[in-house]
Amino acid sequence: MHVVAVLALDDVVPFDLAVPGQVFGVTTTSGDVPLYEVRVCTGPGGARTSASLGRMRVDSPFGLDALTAADTIVVPGHEDVRADPPAGVLDALRDASSRGARIASICVGAFVLAAAGLLDGRRATTHWRYAAALARRHPDVEVDPSVLYVDGGQVLTSAGVAAGIDLCLHLVRRDHGSATAARTARRIVMPPQRDGGQAQYIRHEDPPDGETALQPTLAWLEANLHRPLTLDDIARQASVSVRTLTRRFREQAGTTPLQWLSRARVHRAQQLLESTELPVERVAAEAGFGSPVTLRAHFARRVGASPLAYRTTFRARGAP
Repeated sequence: MHVVAVLALDDVVPFDLAVPGQVFGVTTTSGDVPLYEVRVCTGPGGARTSASLGRMRVDSPFGLDALTAADTIVVPGHEDVRADPPAGVLDALRDASSRGARIASICVGAFVLAAAGLLDGRRATTHWRYAAALARRHPDVEVDPSVLYVDGGQVLTSAGVAAGIDLCLHLVRRDHGSATAARTARRIVMPPQRDGGQAQYIRHEDPPDGETALQPTLAWLEANLHRPLTLDDIARQASVSVRTLTRRFREQAGTTPLQWLSRARVHRAQQLLESTELPVERVAAEAGFGSPVTLRAHFARRVGASPLAYRTTFRARGAP
């Protein structure tokens, strides 16, 4: 079974610490067979949590030596990003990286990975409030504060708080395909994949009272992905002007109607590529892209692979 070690340092953020267990701990096959074992690891003497929920102790039977048996190591955020991590922690992370373990950080856990030298020459992210500090302290790291997470292959980083859930679901998707990730997302009541980046969260105001929620419009879009929809079509269905429609999408979904539609169509194409033998031409039509050329362009931009490469990879990993 795939072992996930969650490294709890002193002043660990409780939410960040809980996220890997919440995601990987409920990930199963369609027959409810667990796919991951989650182990919380601490340094000598355990760890304490940050002051955000009051001080608590984290005691675990697993110490730093348990990292040697981990397939994936997750480093949650901790309270004081200015503090140097213990030398033993950095050595353990370097050793794990050398033997090929996958290492990921949540929020300001990226500072620990950077201190270990694991992000040198790499693109990485962290909470937008601390991105400039990470870049100043570790100039060899290419810090991107605009994204929810960065998949660098063996080393991954995520943005603040809830972006850790996005990253963990992404790892489940990498390991076992979109169907398994979607099943896990339903269990924790999260969207399988959020669109957009951190910029949408830097300033976000709730829609004024009395405005209609987007859910009926989103449900209609999901049912009509195959149609050549325009902004006017969507606004007409929502019974609002194009200007109002765009504003509501910005406020409630953090993106534009057409960007949301593109993401939904790519997700539909992913499902078809994993679960059917339809040729790419049919997948393009069913997902609403019209032509394989358009499908490939949108797919490459959002997924980072061609439709055929994606099908080969994820069907080979046992996706239904």
